[in-house]
Amino acid sequence: MRFVVLGDSFSEGVGDRVAGAWRGWAGLLAEGLAAEGRGAAFLNLAASGALSADVADTQAPRALAFRPHLASVVVGVNDTLRRGFDIVRLARRLDRVCADLDALGAVLLTACLPDPGRMLGLPPPLARPLARRQRSVNAVVHALSARYGAVHLHLADPAWTEDRALWSADRLHPGERGHRAVAAGFHGLLAARGIVHGAPPSTEPAQPQPTRTEALLWLATAGTGWVLRRSRDLLPQLLLLAGAELRHWADGTGTAPLDARAEDALAAALAATMGR
Repeated sequence: MRFVVLGDSFSEGVGDRVAGAWRGWAGLLAEGLAAEGRGAAFLNLAASGALSADVADTQAPRALAFRPHLASVVVGVNDTLRRGFDIVRLARRLDRVCADLDALGAVLLTACLPDPGRMLGLPPPLARPLARRQRSVNAVVHALSARYGAVHLHLADPAWTEDRALWSADRLHPGERGHRAVAAGFHGLLAARGIVHGAPPSTEPAQPQPTRTEALLWLATAGTGWVLRRSRDLLPQLLLLAGAELRHWADGTGTAPLDARAEDALAAALAATMGR
């Protein structure tokens, strides 16, 4: 059983550090793929900050050379945080990656994710544009998952997003408990298809939960660095998006024009992939 992982920090394992390195849901799932006495080859190509372009252009060629039986493709949140977000380009990239892996006979793993504005508790003018973008990404992922018969995990559901015990201090990445929940969710879906034969990963953390002091320390060090690295691109874009939201509210049109524009872009993205 060869298992390859493509994506960003969510699949890299950020939030679940073991022995000084990120483990995450993919590493936990890999341990339960094969029956006792049989091995599984595991290659995690996911990298923090990766965009759909990085997955399509850099990670996918290495994944294809690995000739996997199982391939996880979860990406898109970082795209929504960038100035050049384009749902049509994202859909085409993901379609190409999924098509190439499917052509090798790999079983695909996909997931829809919560929008970062909601997770961070941003005020509505900032949160709404991000939610709109993430809904479009999730719609594309749902469509591609159906097209390629992917094993799909719904991680944008309230049961997932409202349980803060699943999330790390940054509110954007799962903690150990969250990564274990993701691994167990995928394992259950794969077992139902008869694809995995190992024991499911435990959902109970093996390490103690970070204390409030430890969480605050993380936010003051690594968390601050994360914000600073993205502020040059994300913050100006967020302010522009928020300004558009406020202008529409001020002239009495509300968000209807912005919602309609996003729906048109999503329709074009789905047509660009589903229509070929």
